[in-house]
Amino acid sequence: MFSGIVAAAGKINKVQPLQNGVRLTIHAVRLGLDDVAIGDSICVNGVCLTVISTTTSSFQVDVSAETLHCTAGLDQQGEVNLEKALKVSDRLGGHLVSGHVDGVGEVLRFEPIGESHLLAVRAPADLAKYIARKGSITVQGVSLTVNTVSGTDFEINLIPHTVQVTTLKYLKPGSRVNLEVDLIARYIERLLSASE
Repeated sequence: MFSGIVAAAGKINKVQPLQNGVRLTIHAVRLGLDDVAIGDSICVNGVCLTVISTTTSSFQVDVSAETLHCTAGLDQQGEVNLEKALKVSDRLGGHLVSGHVDGVGEVLRFEPIGESHLLAVRAPADLAKYIARKGSITVQGVSLTVNTVSGTDFEINLIPHTVQVTTLKYLKPGSRVNLEVDLIARYIERLLSASE
């Protein structure tokens, strides 16, 4: 589990094709890898991935073809948001995040509004029912609060700190973003549909 509070931005330096996916080498010196072991989970742009090797400044993960099919941005070099898995004793500053991407959205708008930024995203139609005004959503691994919802479109206000310390600053209309809806909303919907 994760909190959606990005610990550091890293960079995918190498994408090595595998028979059924890719192996990524991610430079992550700012994340602090001294306590990361093989088999640990790290959230990369909202995707929970398993560490297969580490150095003092980078780690490697394998990404399956299935994961590549249902996410965005893990098949190319570039900056990524990083978060280590939560410890039981950790403070939960965001919301409960599993790192299991529910779908890929499309950025409609990303523009400054005063000192903040407005981010408007179109979610896949099957996810819209889980997105609620003042509810939580994860965009590229970042825990955010939804301000407005209209059909499949939703808007978020990003404070300057969030823009500064995450890769969200690089978004533009047309960008594809990994989305994870609120875990509790998913379970409530499943309970309600199972009782019908």
